[in-house]
Amino acid sequence: MRPVEVKVRGLTLSGLLAEPREGPPRAVIAALHGGGMRAGYFHGRADPATSLLTLAAATGAAVLALDRPGYGASAEQLPEGMEQAEQAETVREALAEHARRRPVGDGFLLLGHSLGGKVALAAAAGWKGAGLLGVDVSGISDRWAVDPAGLTEKERAQTHGRVWGPPSLYPPGTFRFARGLVAPVPEREAAQIPHWPRMYARLAPAVRVPVRFTFAEYERWWRSDPVTVEAMASRLGTRAVRVEHMPGAGHNISLGLMARSYHLRVLAFLEECLVRSAAAVSSPPGTTIRESA
Repeated sequence: MRPVEVKVRGLTLSGLLAEPREGPPRAVIAALHGGGMRAGYFHGRADPATSLLTLAAATGAAVLALDRPGYGASAEQLPEGMEQAEQAETVREALAEHARRRPVGDGFLLLGHSLGGKVALAAAAGWKGAGLLGVDVSGISDRWAVDPAGLTEKERAQTHGRVWGPPSLYPPGTFRFARGLVAPVPEREAAQIPHWPRMYARLAPAVRVPVRFTFAEYERWWRSDPVTVEAMASRLGTRAVRVEHMPGAGHNISLGLMARSYHLRVLAFLEECLVRSAAAVSSPPGTTIRESA
């Protein structure tokens, strides 16, 4: 695992890159963190078992975890951040630049958490040509369990429980190490947060690659009841939709005790996408798979 920088139209995006020790990667997982976090979200320091980067590299896949526009190296250049559509375009260009510099195998799996999941879906909706294997998203649905527009500043300061869930879900030291990951949510990004349900309805039909949604047991921001999930899946432009519910996990799944289990499922989904891409076989109509661990 090493720090990297990708330059896009004069903008510098920082991040972390892990590649297999032997030979080129079979594919690249492009990992996009959530709001107020950094790329290190996917390389938790409290417990080595929580790192997606080291796990994926050991199985022959690469991981490029980017600091999204407005975070990391680009924070000074973009003090107000970027809106979702701009972020999606920037991410697509950054991945194209990475593919010119490094081997990417059969292509990219977009992995997004929370606000990063929204950008991942938007990037998939605007993807042109080949190279996109699928999209794997956690920490969102398209129906709020709270009213984000109605939260007062005091209530926003007391949302730790919604973001993390019970402290017992995380390895010792997680919250101490997480201080190094936390960053301000850029203004332009934050302004769009309440509008996600409407934005998802517009972009979902253009997502035509396989999609996997994961909902944590202690998710408090979003609804994940069967009616909500079925409607969300049906809006997508693909029939290849997998839905999973993660027991013993809070909103920040990749930093919790269930991180390794979750990341193994990401890698399993990547395998499915690779097989599907190689065989060019479509799913039967209406395929929606729900699984609980």
